[in-house]
Amino acid sequence: MKGKELIQILEEQSPISYACDWDNVGLLVGNPDKEIHKIYIALDATDEVIEEAAAAEADMLLTHHPLIFSGIKKVTSESFIGRRIIKLIQKDMAYYAMHTNFDVMGMAELAAKRLLLSDCCVLDVTGFTGEKPEGIGRVGKLERAMTLKECAKFTEKAFSLEQVKVFGAPDKRVEKAAISPGSGKSEIKNAIAKGADVLITGDIDHHDGIDAVAQGLCIIDAGHYGLEHIFVEYMKEYLEKRCEGVEIYTQKLTFPFWVI
Repeated sequence: MKGKELIQILEEQSPISYACDWDNVGLLVGNPDKEIHKIYIALDATDEVIEEAAAAEADMLLTHHPLIFSGIKKVTSESFIGRRIIKLIQKDMAYYAMHTNFDVMGMAELAAKRLLLSDCCVLDVTGFTGEKPEGIGRVGKLERAMTLKECAKFTEKAFSLEQVKVFGAPDKRVEKAAISPGSGKSEIKNAIAKGADVLITGDIDHHDGIDAVAQGLCIIDAGHYGLEHIFVEYMKEYLEKRCEGVEIYTQKLTFPFWVI
């Protein structure tokens, strides 16, 4: 399969037009005419991921977070990004990123289903498909009313996590939840406006957490990686159904930090 044929399949799932203006998605390194026989999927294009993809002799690396965000004036081994780009080119490995376009057209719905949310609406509308609103995150009803502690435990199980950080009283009753995978402190106002009892997201700092609670919104910080690692298995299943003869490899669940 040609790279451009694979790109068409990827963009059927998450069109680039749905990406935020500040983002950098699509084919970032490589030749669209390259033959693709093996794909390696991960959340981030780290040194370890690129080495693993090279060891698997992958023809394309697919990640959620882009390796290249802003403009680059030179590509040399003096910077870690430059070294990674050089490695990709040396291995003749195409590199494609699906970031906020996937957040809008995949991640939000996928995360809401993990939490069994019902009667969902978009948390932060960023565009439309016809008259249908699309955007970041979802707001919906939990399967049942529960305590904040129960909701935190449920989130851990739904996303295969060992721990989460919680702002709010453990026995506070929650029923309506907002979910924003990734870094979601900018969605606190939207969650409050939509009447959510709890926001499940990542990268919440001290002041944002306590300020949200003061406004009646509990927070479950399940981590940036903790909520978004679902991209990897989803895209594996998506591509296996549509790319006959192409081998799909994935990074195993690998949290980028550890806690004592």
